Amino acid sequence: MHRSILIVDDESSIRYALRKVLHTEGYEVICAANGLQAIEQFGAEKIDLMLLDLGLPVKDGWGTLEWLDRVNPLLPVIIITGRYAQRERAEQAGADALMEKPLDVP
Repeated sequence: MHRSILIVDDESSIRYALRKVLHTEGYEVICAANGLQAIEQFGAEKIDLMLLDLGLPVKDGWGTLEWLDRVNPLLPVIIITGRYAQRERAEQAGADALMEKPLDVP
């Protein structure tokens, strides 16, 4: 059984790079370019982990995380952001981890 990861980032190059790495590791990867698309994908697919950017159009990462906390508070979420000093807020909001951009993915 494949684990599914939903990558939510408005930068197509980041979605592409993460999708490539994670797919190579055997994960099923679903992508969304904004928070609204993430919510739609979440309803349509079984998701095991979400990688969530904060600076998203349409519905930002904080709003998406807040929505997710209401519908599935147990889903692991890793915040990926280029914003400085977001770790404490991310932890308080229920994120499981935070990765700062630029991402260093071996």
